[in-house]
Amino acid sequence: MKKSNIIMLLAAILPLGLFLFPLWKITLEAPQYPTPLGMYIYINDFADVNPHDIKNINLMNHYVGMKYIPEAIPEFKIFPTVIIITSILGLLIAFKGNYKWFLGWFILMVVLSAAGLYDFYLWEHDYGHNLDPKAIMKFTNPDGTQMGFQPPLFGTKLILNFTAHSYPRLGSLFLALGIAGAFVAYWVGKKSKTVQASTA
Repeated sequence: MKKSNIIMLLAAILPLGLFLFPLWKITLEAPQYPTPLGMYIYINDFADVNPHDIKNINLMNHYVGMKYIPEAIPEFKIFPTVIIITSILGLLIAFKGNYKWFLGWFILMVVLSAAGLYDFYLWEHDYGHNLDPKAIMKFTNPDGTQMGFQPPLFGTKLILNFTAHSYPRLGSLFLALGIAGAFVAYWVGKKSKTVQASTA
């Protein structure tokens, strides 16, 4: 097997790390919580950082009218299927395809990852802005509009007396390495083809 195909083989396997490690982590720090509240977002589940964190976040958010973090969302069925299909496709390409197919898989994964991030942003936006009008506590911006409580997609944001942190975790690294590996496989394959053509 060519070097480029071996690299592509590894690239196709790496995204499967999403089934073992969290994709994202959101943490909430506040003076009244000596231990910050947090949750991990896996490809198919939400999980507490510390015991009962999600329950405590839901209780806290209830007062300002935010939705409860559900046990499951539709994406938890879609994303795992997409990763499995694309990994199988990547393996087939690694065994049967040439370097041009590696680039196609790379582009496909970039597009799907961007779509996943956009979907995550939309979920956060709905979670932080679609508030219950009958909420016990209401907060407004200086201009009188309803205050939103959307956590950041990436980075740190101050929300009332909470500091929210949102960053990718190990699962995202496996995905990123897989995507980058496909481009490396394409580059190695193209370079090898160029060398062969020049020596022919």
